[in-house]
Amino acid sequence: MLLDLLSDARREPAECLIKVDGEEITDLYPFLSEVTVEASRAEATVATLRFESRRDEEGEWAVQDAGVFRTWARISIEAAFGQSSEEIMRGYVREVNTDHPRDGNATVTVECQDESIALDRQHRRRVWGGDAPTDDAAIVGEIVASHALSPHPDNADGQTELVLNQDGTDIAFLRERSRANGYELVFATGEVYFGPWRVDAEPQATILVQAGTDTNCISFSTASDGHQPDAVLVETAEAEGDGVSAQTIEPDLPLMGPESADSSGSGLEAFTWRMSREGGSDPVALAAAARRRANELSM
Repeated sequence: MLLDLLSDARREPAECLIKVDGEEITDLYPFLSEVTVEASRAEATVATLRFESRRDEEGEWAVQDAGVFRTWARISIEAAFGQSSEEIMRGYVREVNTDHPRDGNATVTVECQDESIALDRQHRRRVWGGDAPTDDAAIVGEIVASHALSPHPDNADGQTELVLNQDGTDIAFLRERSRANGYELVFATGEVYFGPWRVDAEPQATILVQAGTDTNCISFSTASDGHQPDAVLVETAEAEGDGVSAQTIEPDLPLMGPESADSSGSGLEAFTWRMSREGGSDPVALAAAARRRANELSM
């Protein structure tokens, strides 16, 4: 179209490219009815594929008997627009469910999870920094490398001079370290990001809904909940004596607009929630956890 020749805008309909063990499932696309991918900062990225299946004249089911979807098969999902594509998620087939109702409309539902699920297979007991104190960057690097993944180039160092006991799966331990630093832990495109929340990247083009020929999004929803605190109060034990010191932690994320959406201008008293103090917790870790919570509540 002329629009494509004069600008970078594209009007081709989006396509979904799905590969299992490196092979595109071309023969199964006619039976694919729905693809849903859910991604968040706090949880693993998961995907659900739904197929409508039927039997051929030889009694074989088109999807069930194709031998494509097996648990722990590698899977990747891409969004394609014309000649360009972008990976949405990669990981493994976690669960395969079939339904054969009386009316004959058989369905196959494939549940997938990102590569973090491979780090949740073995319970490990290990002392990190037993020979010499270590840091979070070294811990993350060693763990992700052992699972054929790469640390993201923008990873942060985390805490240093650490001597830690791991008594759980690798993913549980990494999430624990992420919380202790107030970081996010994201698995994407074969890399693992371990660092502060990233909300200051270059913004994409304006999302346009119901904008005639300029429309680039079919639907869009927003929600604003005012009952979210503007800060988190954390208490830590003082170095000497039985005293307790209180510290108010506010979000440190960059604003996404011209002004903050908090309730500071409401004319009401300060909106602060107190985070329960865990006995014996490291003050640095407590402050980091409070910062993470404050950032979560500000989003």
